[in-house]
Amino acid sequence: MSMEPQTFRVTRADLVRYAGASGDFNPIHWSDRVATGVGLPGVIAHGMFTMALVGRAVTAWAGAPDAVVEFSVRFSRPVPVPDTDEGTEVVVTATVKDSADDGLTKLALTATCQGEKVLSLAQAVIRKR
Repeated sequence: MSMEPQTFRVTRADLVRYAGASGDFNPIHWSDRVATGVGLPGVIAHGMFTMALVGRAVTAWAGAPDAVVEFSVRFSRPVPVPDTDEGTEVVVTATVKDSADDGLTKLALTATCQGEKVLSLAQAVIRKR
């Protein structure tokens, strides 16, 4: 069984707000010059910001923040964010891997940007309400 995909728009303005909230002002998240200088395709989203978007999707599927029992990801590819009003999109999907009698459901999670998987080994355990 699969969950309804959730799409999140990510713009440079989102990265600025996240940098302020997190304290992560690494220039790869705001300067094309620095990002391309270290071999990236351009400015990329913070990994933890991408993880937070996936967490929002999991919370929505679970029905409440406290219904998320476990949540983990591995960052496998950057999320490039072009300097446009549209930015980019991260699409999050989930497949039920296991559902136990104790009410816990294990989800296999996928996050993609421009058709490329940006996370690996992403999973969550939720307690359905």
